[in-house]
Order: sequence, then structure tokens, then C-alpha cells
Amino acid sequence: MHRTAPRLARILACGAVPVMLVATGCSDDSGSKKKDSSSSSSASAPASASASPTVAPAAFSKLPEACKEISTKTVEKLVPNVKEKNGKVLKPPRNDSSTSCMWYGTDDDDVKNMQYRYLAIELNLFPSHPTLGSGDQRAKAYVPQESDKAAKADGAKNVKTGTADGVGDQAVTVKAESKKDGVDYRDQRVVARTANAVVAVQYNGAGFQGAKSPDADDLLKQAVAAAKEALASVAAANK
Repeated sequence: MHRTAPRLARILACGAVPVMLVATGCSDDSGSKKKDSSSSSSASAPASASASPTVAPAAFSKLPEACKEISTKTVEKLVPNVKEKNGKVLKPPRNDSSTSCMWYGTDDDDVKNMQYRYLAIELNLFPSHPTLGSGDQRAKAYVPQESDKAAKADGAKNVKTGTADGVGDQAVTVKAESKKDGVDYRDQRVVARTANAVVAVQYNGAGFQGAKSPDADDLLKQAVAAAKEALASVAAANK
């Protein structure tokens, strides 16, 4: 039933090579060999070293604690009868540049309408690097890579991509359907960025024991809300 968060990608850039100019000398009409002063100066001047590339500093330098990206209140709203309110870390943080957590639960109070929900949130931070580029540039390039992976996830069908207004600096949504063990799932993804931080939200649901499948649009609205809260938690962690 569980989904795993997508793996991360990296982009490399190239530097520049300095160019050296060479000048030649000349002689006067009297036959004496004199070097033109400007030519001599140009020839003897050492080549200047190329300046080290500079990039804009990153806006954020740290992430919130794993499983603290969203509040317990939000978790309980999105995941009925959540099994672990404090969440479960999907994979260990990597050099304080990533966090990931998941929650799941089944609302089985009504045996005729058993609803399952799964929520996973991953945050990635991209520092500025003189070779790789600014944190903003790296994060901006990561968003379409991550959303493309979501659109091509194994078993995904009826995939629809879009954008979400008012979510960070950019946000891509991916709606899909899948089927496992005879159960139809509605899978919603939101990949959003604020400055050099990117959040990837996976939120899916299904009706068990013949219950009606959840409305995909409603699930997406909730996933977008979770993405907003996760991005806000990054800003709060850096105050």
C-alpha cells in the first residue's frame, strides 16, 4: 500500500578557460633594434588568473526536524485514524539537506465506507555552489525532474499534470490513478519550491471493502494545503 518518496537528482555545470594575448616587436629605420614599449609591456605582462565564479547566497540553510513539516492537527485531518501521529521517517536525513516522513491510516468506523489514506512528505534543500549554481537555480531545475518522475510512476494511469497558484515560487501537481490487489487508488502529488527549498507531497486514498473511491480533486486540495504548510515550516526553521 505504501509509496516511497522519489530519489533525488543532481546537475553539473562547466567553468571558463582564460585566454592569453601575445604581441610582437618592430625595428626603426636606423637599423638599431628597439622594442616597442607597448608591445614589450604586453608581452611581459603575466596572464591574469580567471576570477572565481560567484553565486547568490541561498535563502535557507536548514530544514525543520523530520516529521515536523506539518502539524499534528493537519496529519489527523488528512489521515483518519492515523497509526502513528508522530509519523515515520522514510529515510535518514542526508547532511541536513533532506527530511522525509510518512503517515497512514484507515477510517473503519463505518464498515460500509472504509477509507484508507497515505501521506508522505519529503523536503530537500539546495545550497548555493560555485560550480553547480545558486540554490534557487538548482531547486528550480529539480521541480520538473521530480514531477516528471511522479507522472511516470509505475502503475500510474490517467495521469494529469497542472500547476498550483499561491504555493511558493512554483508548484506542479500530478493526478493519477492506480490499482493494487483489486483496490482503486487516487494518487495526488505536489512538487513545490520556495527559494532553494523543494517539498514533494504524495497523498493517496482508496475505499476498502467495496467503499467508494475518494474524490481526486478533494485529495489534491488537501495535498496542496500540506505543501503550503511544509514550505512555511522551512521559513520558520530559518528565523
